[in-house]
Amino acid sequence: MEHPEAALLTTAEVETILSKGAHAGCTEALFTFGERPEEVPGFKARLSELGYETIIDHLVELCKLSISKGLLPHCNPGVIGKDELEKLKPYNASMGLMLETTALVEAHRGCAGKDPKARLETIENAGKSRIPFTTGILIGIGETHEDRVRSIEAITRLHEKYGHIQEVIVQNFAPKPGTGMASYPAPGIAEIKKTVTMARELLPPDVAVQVPPNLINPKELVKCGASDLGGISPVTIDYINPEEAWPGIPQLREMAGVPLRERLPIYPGFVREKRYSKELAPLINKYSDPEGFRKPYL
Repeated sequence: MEHPEAALLTTAEVETILSKGAHAGCTEALFTFGERPEEVPGFKARLSELGYETIIDHLVELCKLSISKGLLPHCNPGVIGKDELEKLKPYNASMGLMLETTALVEAHRGCAGKDPKARLETIENAGKSRIPFTTGILIGIGETHEDRVRSIEAITRLHEKYGHIQEVIVQNFAPKPGTGMASYPAPGIAEIKKTVTMARELLPPDVAVQVPPNLINPKELVKCGASDLGGISPVTIDYINPEEAWPGIPQLREMAGVPLRERLPIYPGFVREKRYSKELAPLINKYSDPEGFRKPYL
């Protein structure tokens, strides 16, 4: 499957996607736009045509639209400031930013948004704002196993201080033709299993380890301590890895090899703590069971 041309979606285009998701029984709307899109030539002019001064202002309105459609927003807006996190907080069940690695790797050269210090600062600011948060590491971008240990340790320290990390994704890098990293070798299953095992051993028990089921069969990784398979969509492709199709629910159950329970974008523990805004309360109360998982969907 070819990657669709990157574009700033209009409110009407987003509304169409949200309506399809709601009709299909989804509970989450994931919003992402990469690193610092306003630095792309022509982006700010296009944003202005839509009536917004910043991408965060546009995103806030799309989150409100998502809630009105019955979907809980989860935003991955890259490296942003604490004031921007606070703007988004009332309208997000959770938010996320992949740490990727604390190491300075060649793959990140020339990309200011990939600076580990800046990414850690965003994750920490989310903790200060008490935002349920998803982060993760990327395997196979030039880092060593020791670098991965240091990355997991950095995430652990932030969670021990703020208690806001709900899950850590251990994601295998997938080389793509036509990119600067096309020649990078993909990590093998033994390396991924070693990393998942390490993450489970070092992370606090209340932080889940997630693996993406469209990038790797999770069965062996569940045995290593992975306890979350992320989200799948019956409506859209994985825009980050468009060549990798989502598994269906029956396939996902077979791949996991263990019983699965559906959760919301905000983790059950945070649902029970009521760590969400009044704007989100009606939907979360509608969708969650007494344990904080999603009620059975018929």
